[in-house]
Amino acid sequence: MQLGIVGLGKMGFNMRERVRRAGHEVVGYDRNPDVSDTTSLADLAAKLTGPRVVWVMVPAGEITRNTVAELSEVLSEGDLVIDGGNSRFTDDALNAAKLAEKGIGYLDCGVSGGVWGLENGYGLMVGGDAADVERAMPIFDALRPEGPREEGFAHAGKLGAGHFAKMVHNGIEYGLMQAYAEGFELLEASELVENVPATIKAWQRGTVVRSWLLDLLVNALDSDPELDDLRGYVEDSGEGRWTVEEAINHAVPAPVISAALFARFASRQSDSPAMRAVAALRNQFGGHAVQSAGPSSGSGSTQG
Repeated sequence: MQLGIVGLGKMGFNMRERVRRAGHEVVGYDRNPDVSDTTSLADLAAKLTGPRVVWVMVPAGEITRNTVAELSEVLSEGDLVIDGGNSRFTDDALNAAKLAEKGIGYLDCGVSGGVWGLENGYGLMVGGDAADVERAMPIFDALRPEGPREEGFAHAGKLGAGHFAKMVHNGIEYGLMQAYAEGFELLEASELVENVPATIKAWQRGTVVRSWLLDLLVNALDSDPELDDLRGYVEDSGEGRWTVEEAINHAVPAPVISAALFARFASRQSDSPAMRAVAALRNQFGGHAVQSAGPSSGSGSTQG
């Protein structure tokens, strides 16, 4: 089967290679000529035999929307576009409508696997028409992990379901990472535990908290046992925010995911205004000690 891929970054580049290893012909386009197989989206379309299948793997938001709009001009009726990026599920209806004007199909696909996907495969969550999903199944089978299809691939539902599922997946990921991180900090703070990396490594087999994320934490600790080489500053891709917003919209309690998201916000503050207010209030009502903004710290009564 032929496949066009737009976007050959960290994931798209490896996805092209994995699909090729499965015996399919892949033509990739990227603005970086060093990795691109074509010179433009029009050139990409020309190199594929209709009906075409084109996978979009570019940053979510405006870049994806613009790419879909450009593809609507160079593809033909009967072709199919798959958005495999981290688009917000609300964008899918807009993208599908744009393509439908030209008779072009559309699927949204949440993709998990990161830089390890080339060797391990990618978890795939797809939304859209069942006939389009079946048409693209050879590509989905090439990308997913080896083993039973249902353990690495799901036709999650109608248009938007794939990206909605990936949004929730990433929200869960936030919570899991935060739990491991808090456990690491508590172990580090203890005077009893003398070998934190060894303790966490011992959780990799037989324990109920074993996971691939835990394995990745062990990898990080192997190279930097106290993680001193890193600054505790964590960005968010947006999907954690969207998960919390949808939890609110559906009146679903999501305290763990919400707290993990807010912890990322806190990581970006060198000095928290909120915690300064808490310190001021404790000093006001109980005379509790506070630290000044300068090198020395103030002190007060410890009553109350």
